[in-house]
Amino acid sequence: MTAPPPPSAPRPATTPPPASPSIPSPTREPAAPGTGPRRAASDAGTGRAAPGAPYTDPTLGIPVSTSWRGEPRNRLVALGDSLTEGFQSCAVFRTDLSYPAIIAHELGWSAQFRHPSYEGCGGLPLNLEMLLRDLEEHCGKNLDWWDTPAALFRARRFMDKVEDYWERGAGCAPATTTAVNHNLAVFGWDLRDALDKSADVCRKMIGAPRDDLVRQMVGNPGERAALRALPTRPPAAGALTQVDAARLLGEQTGGHADGEGIGQDTRNGHNGRDSDPDHGIETLIVFLGANNALSSVIELDVAWSGPGYDDLREKGRYTVWRPEHFASELRQLADEIGQVRARHVIWCAVPHVTIAPIARGVHGKAEPGSRYFPYYTRPWIADSDFDVRRDPHLTGEQAHDVDAAIDQYNDAMAEVVRAARRAGRDWYLLDTAGLLDRLACRRYFEDEAARPDWWSPYPLPRELRALDPVPNSRFLLSDGERRSDGGLFSLDGVHPTTVSYGILAQELIGVMRTAGVEFRTPYGGEPRTDPVRVDFQRLVRRDTLINRPPANVTSGLQIIGWADEALDVLGRALWFGRKGK
Repeated sequence: MTAPPPPSAPRPATTPPPASPSIPSPTREPAAPGTGPRRAASDAGTGRAAPGAPYTDPTLGIPVSTSWRGEPRNRLVALGDSLTEGFQSCAVFRTDLSYPAIIAHELGWSAQFRHPSYEGCGGLPLNLEMLLRDLEEHCGKNLDWWDTPAALFRARRFMDKVEDYWERGAGCAPATTTAVNHNLAVFGWDLRDALDKSADVCRKMIGAPRDDLVRQMVGNPGERAALRALPTRPPAAGALTQVDAARLLGEQTGGHADGEGIGQDTRNGHNGRDSDPDHGIETLIVFLGANNALSSVIELDVAWSGPGYDDLREKGRYTVWRPEHFASELRQLADEIGQVRARHVIWCAVPHVTIAPIARGVHGKAEPGSRYFPYYTRPWIADSDFDVRRDPHLTGEQAHDVDAAIDQYNDAMAEVVRAARRAGRDWYLLDTAGLLDRLACRRYFEDEAARPDWWSPYPLPRELRALDPVPNSRFLLSDGERRSDGGLFSLDGVHPTTVSYGILAQELIGVMRTAGVEFRTPYGGEPRTDPVRVDFQRLVRRDTLINRPPANVTSGLQIIGWADEALDVLGRALWFGRKGK
């Protein structure tokens, strides 16, 4: 195996990760149907229907004896990245429709659930849905070549307005409240960010704003978002990381808040119930790790982690973490989470990022029974137009290696949960990788020969099955009047739509009910009986991409391809400021 490059190397090596002493290295996919990356993982432990299958039992088969008193003041707290923050279509905008906010609504606790707001100018860093609707309104549904100059002028004017708002206008002011948010997620963050970044660190990373007439994109968008998500008041709170802030909420026990002036909320969220004297948080959700591999499909480049992977200034050179590097940072994170006074902790596994339609497989499956295509490229590049010498791409072998590394991430996460449960902690694992696998349209649903023995299609809620067409994992398309394909992924091809966040919320609600968490009616506060179902009718009504996607997102995705090639929209919006973008 090639040795990792020295720190001075211009580009990290793209060789597969070497084996960790405790985690096997990825293997090439066998030709036989029903085998693949999950078969490379050697876990034959509990929580799975069979070796290599997803973890279907969130307890991993390990019982924990629990006894609680009263009710924690903070019923739900979430740590994470863009998936937890509610990011979609290249922007964090409607945080009230993130999956933690959806869960809080179903808990009957939405009035008490605190989350940051990013609604100005369509959110951070650039709302692609709003941009496309603006172009549709002023340039029509179809962008012909003679419309290109006017469209380019219109788009740059839109982007300039967004940049001005967040860098020099009202958007650059941080939150003024001293109460700590319950949704502490920040888009673009990986394990190291959650461990080391605070509002103070983010302020230092934000450079002086400059009005760039060519590269009109908000600078340091993730750090700017963090100044609204993380505590900033009083000044001492600026040193708190995501985990520190959760720890502070966990200290709010027995009717008082430790840490005078920081994190305190004067509202009564208990409805007359006694507070838990031991735990300030009822359920803590930890959903981190996707950004330790996601850049590989966004940049279409596999650069395995090496020296500096655990350094905030150096790690941007890498797009995929070697499993042993991921496991090292995960152990540090788990140690810190173990200090948070939460009754229940739910860890969410890392999804297989190669399923996201931002990277589309071309030229058919590599061979019968394979899950992988020979190449993955941008979704607007047709099979007939793809040129391996010219177009950005991953190979099927690279996609396999990324997925196999993610399987090892999740096995390491399962070991963290398993060890915690054996020590008496009420920790759980939600296998979100298995969830996305069951929704994968081109990988499994349309190719019966590629399906592993454990695979079955995910049963969508009846409200989504009633839609025409039924939402799937393809890139979202419009026929000019209504949605004609896709619906589970937003317009950036990476992040969920509102109804998909509802699916994730539903799965987490199931784990919370396993933990014995009581759900109450959203408006009356009465205990709910099982099954506790997400109100998908409410989400469908509020999901603009499901109801009326931009009419210019038609077959071929020419408008998104034009926006990316002319304005570098997806590249700079989804890189979240990596490598100075």
